[in-house]
Amino acid sequence: MSLPRTVAAHVALVASIGLSGLAHADSTVHVYAAASLTDAMNDLVKTYEAAHPSVDIVPVYASSSTVARQIANGAPADIYFSANEQWMDWLGKQGVTLTERRDLLKNHLVVIAQKGSQIQSFIPDKDHRLDNYLGRNERVAVGDPDHVPAGIYAKQALTSLDQWQALEPRLARASDVRAAMALVERGEAPLGIVYATDAKASDRVKTLGAFPDGSHPPITYPIAEIGSPDSTTEAFYQWLQGQDAAQVFADYGFGPAKLKQ
Repeated sequence: MSLPRTVAAHVALVASIGLSGLAHADSTVHVYAAASLTDAMNDLVKTYEAAHPSVDIVPVYASSSTVARQIANGAPADIYFSANEQWMDWLGKQGVTLTERRDLLKNHLVVIAQKGSQIQSFIPDKDHRLDNYLGRNERVAVGDPDHVPAGIYAKQALTSLDQWQALEPRLARASDVRAAMALVERGEAPLGIVYATDAKASDRVKTLGAFPDGSHPPITYPIAEIGSPDSTTEAFYQWLQGQDAAQVFADYGFGPAKLKQ
């Protein structure tokens, strides 16, 4: 028996709404990324969404450790973009499936000061100790070395340069690298240790010098899809590894990661 025309039209409308809702859900990609990627990723998301109007990219930024823990606790992440290998490894050990993991970017560690600071440029090495640039009660702003990648790299660099013991009690520990930079921007700390890309993104700080590459492990940004990605996630994931995205990352100061031998 056929349905009355008005009923049939209503059923068709409900069905179309349901299908459009499913399509919208399938076109959403949640990206959980390190705070240091904020500016570059926001630019990339804007570019990608402009070319793919039906796709909604939802970025979540925090310390790599914070977003890794959120994912491990069930956050709806489709892609995880970490500022170090350690937290990507940790996430895999929690039973989270990391699909097509690869190293994508590299960065550098630098010392910064507020834009108007009288401190002159220097190379932070064994001959130029950071504590020599601090007043009696002043501190160095840094991502918490207990879990923030930028802070972990900072601890490794300071340890290799025989400065960690003196500086550890004089650290202003922040929840992520951007929070550390904010302390310097506001003049609450005369020095900060951040990534070169963070310093480049701010017009309120200046870079005093970069830590020698050999003072800490290479700063590598691995990326992976979480679980079994759908076609929308896979398309965006592959686009992030293409030439258009590479140019945007380069504009923000990131370099391509070296391929592992």
